[in-house]
Amino acid sequence: MSIEFVGPAILAADGGVIYIAKLDGKNVQCHFSYEALEDVDPDSVFGDALEHFSKHQLILLSAAEKKLLKGLGHNGQLQISSYDLRLE
Repeated sequence: MSIEFVGPAILAADGGVIYIAKLDGKNVQCHFSYEALEDVDPDSVFGDALEHFSKHQLILLSAAEKKLLKGLGHNGQLQISSYDLRLE
């Protein structure tokens, strides 16, 4: 299985962030919920979602990678919520 995060980070309609990954050469739209962005670093002040995503990109993409490796993406979409940040 080949996973490559290619981006770019785009603001989603719900205030979250969308980031494109390639899974075995096919695009997967990874959607990071607004709540996941807030919860990735609860001690920091949440302002601009794209800046916050950029600051915590490694942690967020790691959560997405874990879900992709488990085969949890469907129809070219992957949802990442606060719960996914707690998974090991």
